[in-house]
Amino acid sequence: MHTSTTSTVPLEPWSAAQLAEATQGYWYLDKAPQGEIKRILTDSRHAENGDAFLALKGERFDAHDFIAQVAANGCQVAIVSQPIDTDICQLVVADTRLALGHLGAYRRAQHPQLKVIALTGSSGKTTTKEMLGSILTRLAPTLITRGNLNNDLGVPMMLLELRAEHQYAVMELGASHQGEIDYTSNLVQPHVAGILNIGTAHLGEFGGRDGICRAKSEIYAHIDQAGTSIVPTNDDFSDTIRQAVQTENVLSFGQGGEVFASEIELQAQSATFTINTPNGVRTVNLPFAGEHNVHNAEAATAFALAIGIDLDDIVLGLESAQGAKGRLNFIRKGNYLFIDDTYNANPTSMRAAAEVLAQQEGVRVMVIGDIGELGDSAAQQHYMLGRDLVSVKGINFVVAVGEFSPATQEGARSTQYGKKMQAFLNQEQALPLLLSLIKTHQPQSMSFLFKGSRYTHMETLMADLMEKV
Repeated sequence: MHTSTTSTVPLEPWSAAQLAEATQGYWYLDKAPQGEIKRILTDSRHAENGDAFLALKGERFDAHDFIAQVAANGCQVAIVSQPIDTDICQLVVADTRLALGHLGAYRRAQHPQLKVIALTGSSGKTTTKEMLGSILTRLAPTLITRGNLNNDLGVPMMLLELRAEHQYAVMELGASHQGEIDYTSNLVQPHVAGILNIGTAHLGEFGGRDGICRAKSEIYAHIDQAGTSIVPTNDDFSDTIRQAVQTENVLSFGQGGEVFASEIELQAQSATFTINTPNGVRTVNLPFAGEHNVHNAEAATAFALAIGIDLDDIVLGLESAQGAKGRLNFIRKGNYLFIDDTYNANPTSMRAAAEVLAQQEGVRVMVIGDIGELGDSAAQQHYMLGRDLVSVKGINFVVAVGEFSPATQEGARSTQYGKKMQAFLNQEQALPLLLSLIKTHQPQSMSFLFKGSRYTHMETLMADLMEKV
């Protein structure tokens, strides 16, 4: 996992004048802090002397309520949308959420030398970002989106971590509503940006895949005019995506594109392929399982080429890349292989994970939690998923856990493979079945893959099972 900022490296400090200039705010009662401000925080629990605490307002919370508490903890500066009766320097702004964006954009503008890649898509964002991180951090200090800091709050928070030494930034942009990517890509001002794919993640918020495509295509409006737009060629929405491009330079990836993989050989935990590019052809030994990760590598290659990276450096970076935690991590315990793919899930990535499991040895068991954010189509999507997963050749059992598991099971039963599927409403009910599967199949080797949306915490069930084998 590449992270480019650790707590030991100091961030670039702010002056009171810079804070006011960036946010167009004013210091309440003309009381401005005298010294430098080390960092801007939105978490009241960590605010201390030298920090500025930015008070966000959400639907269910208002961090202005914590200002007295952060002042008591020694923090002497707050950024607020209305002054609070407490002894602390307060920068008053029109809207603290937008002020965070202004601060991120201000910090970005202070680093004109920075080469920025921005990427979005329904699946593969995190893995492609990690691959790019592996390519670029070998060459120069690189800022890379951490965890899931990819929304209208997370993106400016990442930009606040920019330092003079950074030469590259890889920014992952997520969309949970129309206009969000328009906002975040305007903050990051990328030289190279593009969409990996249009899937079914967040289907509920957008009212269909057309809406998802429109939302993600907003990324193309903010690319530097001399920069490059990256587009997928073998996506259902490739033509629509191309229409959103506004730069002269375009680089396409995938079958039929300018950067594509051929001679793909999939192994249980890796893949070998030939990468074909306008800059030459190379063999890549990728330490990631699954054809979907070969496609992520195609995309990473296109982004890196567009920012001027040499093809040999790209191959070296891909071959030494590591997956993010909870993204197809292989853990062996005795006779059993546990594949932790619990970071998140959408219908596309669920199907891709099943193909990876089918490549493993022994009795193959897929354990899935619910997929969130599918809106009105949730039951139907789970039904289709159940139908498809039990039909994957090589998968022996599918165990569905959660509110939508009955819909998943119904889908499984619409096929001749219905008996492969067991459904449970919660993890406590599912654990005894998993243990009985192990008991029944001893001493055979077994491979388990765990996956679900973030909120389902499928890693807990995996840990409970591992403890007992």
